[in-house]
Amino acid sequence: MRRPGRNAEHSQAKLTRRSLVVGGLQLGFVGLLAARMRYMQVEQADQFRLLAEENRINIRLIAPTRGEIFDRNGIALARNVPSYRIVIVPEDAGNVTEVIQRLAGLIELDSEELDRALVEIERTRTTPFLPVTLADRVGWEAISRVAVNAPALPGITPEVGLTRIYPRSADTAHVVGYVGPVSDYDLERIQDPEPVLRIPRFQIGKVGLEAKEEEQLRGKAGAKRVEVNATGRVMRELDRREGQRGADLQLTLDADLQAYVQARLRGESASAVVVDCETGDLRAVSSAPSFDPNLFVRGISVADYQSLTGDDHRPLANKSVQGTYPPGSIFKMITALAALEEGLVRPDDTVYCPGHLEVSGRRFHCWKRAGHGHVDLQNSLKQSCDVYYYDLALKVGIDKISAMANRFGLGVRHDIPMSAVAAGLTPDREWKQRVHKQDWLVGDTVNASIGQGYLLASPLQLALMTARIATGRELMPRLVKSVDGVETPITGSDSLGINENNLRQIRKAMFAVSNDRRGTAYRARIIDDAFRMAGKTGTSQVRNITAAERASGVINNADLPWARRDHALFVSFAPFDKPKYACCVVVEHGGGGSTVAGPVARDILLQALFEGTPPLTAYPEADRGKIKAQQERLQREQVEREGNESNRA
Repeated sequence: MRRPGRNAEHSQAKLTRRSLVVGGLQLGFVGLLAARMRYMQVEQADQFRLLAEENRINIRLIAPTRGEIFDRNGIALARNVPSYRIVIVPEDAGNVTEVIQRLAGLIELDSEELDRALVEIERTRTTPFLPVTLADRVGWEAISRVAVNAPALPGITPEVGLTRIYPRSADTAHVVGYVGPVSDYDLERIQDPEPVLRIPRFQIGKVGLEAKEEEQLRGKAGAKRVEVNATGRVMRELDRREGQRGADLQLTLDADLQAYVQARLRGESASAVVVDCETGDLRAVSSAPSFDPNLFVRGISVADYQSLTGDDHRPLANKSVQGTYPPGSIFKMITALAALEEGLVRPDDTVYCPGHLEVSGRRFHCWKRAGHGHVDLQNSLKQSCDVYYYDLALKVGIDKISAMANRFGLGVRHDIPMSAVAAGLTPDREWKQRVHKQDWLVGDTVNASIGQGYLLASPLQLALMTARIATGRELMPRLVKSVDGVETPITGSDSLGINENNLRQIRKAMFAVSNDRRGTAYRARIIDDAFRMAGKTGTSQVRNITAAERASGVINNADLPWARRDHALFVSFAPFDKPKYACCVVVEHGGGGSTVAGPVARDILLQALFEGTPPLTAYPEADRGKIKAQQERLQREQVEREGNESNRA
């Protein structure tokens, strides 16, 4: 009878142990669950709250307002104007193709613009929250249709933004440049690009000042937090942090003078630069023909681009700073200064010019076949005698000539914020050995003495050289006058260290070039005594003249194909007694510097000196009828341009 009792007690003990184990396990599980819940609800509360917020709150970048560009008198050269556009956020749209089809049923979409948008959507698949522009510069009626049909267009949002316009259009295209959408190439060449650059259709400077001063003009991006519903539609804006506007730039250019220069060069492949002799400010930097930079802002059409690249006058090239040319007889002033500074010649020393000079068994010709006879320094520059400078160069040598050219700004890449600023070339013995692995020849020196051979200079360099001759100071070119109202410093006021008497002799000879009846630029002179001009003509060959052609008679430029004609050059400064402006004009394949480039430079200097249309009495009487007709034509074009600017605004 005792055995069953012991069995019952044993069974009860076993059951109790099992209950305790199960209960312990349950209690442990509940404890772990409670600990996990506490960890998630207390210690990880901020993280999960952020995840929950991200399900309904988006952070979007706000593109900064680009700084604007003005001329020295406050005339706008690059502005921002309001523009309506329609954007899509792929992440919010869901089926992008279907949404775009619905949109196309409501408003007209440009096929090229839509294709670009689809490419951008594909390119930004890793960042689908970024907005992509489907239509830009749309009208108010289209915006209204989209707004009314918003429930059927998830991810589609009408926006008002800013777009870049260039009121002066082609007048300042080569200086100011233009903006365009950020490309893959742009992102590749920028180290650690800012997130704002990845916003589709965000625009940055492509060429010119817009590109060189990109960081200052761009500003800093802002951000906004928006609340969205389950479909991704923006319900409200929670907060906003505005970006930092880009800096406004004021240039040293005079927009009205720039417009005149551009109009005066019309029809030519040419360039002109005007330098302020007091400060080094660039008052005009023109290249013709030009182009409309507004075409590039939204993406230029293939037809328009081909018309620009197919033009043999190269409208896209900035000839004023990028183009380099043999300076021709303009360089004779540098050769003369090198000889004067070395004490190898005096102003009244003469050289006999029979029309050529024999050097090492080779005959180097003067432009005047019969020669100039006995000439001194002044007469050699006044009549542009070549033989005089052949003789000087043999005495002074190429190294000293090259060094003198560098002192006057030739062969130097000047630091101005423009695209493709050329350094030019002032060769010497070391350069030829290094580059061509050849010894320098005496014939090379003879060619260089009159600005031919290897020598190359840009219109900017030649204008600056002239300003330094006029002032004796180491003027440096300045293009940006101020940044957000803060003046940029003027540099280069130090003396060049050239003997003033030698400079005075060169200036005196330049005065004779323009004002002596036997001067090569006498027909392009200024009559007004208060603004008398000093200048120097230059003609640079682009082809070789054979001995046979020289014997039979050199072919006239007018009888040659355009691309084989000589370049016409002219440099000048005025007024002679107190130089205010220096100018350089280069007309590609224009022929003679005295007949083609000289009158253009005179007209530009007068326009600058009178700060507007000069009186006819400032011109030679024989030119006044032509000048009057020219002034009337330019005034009509001015009125037409102002009308176009008003319409564009």
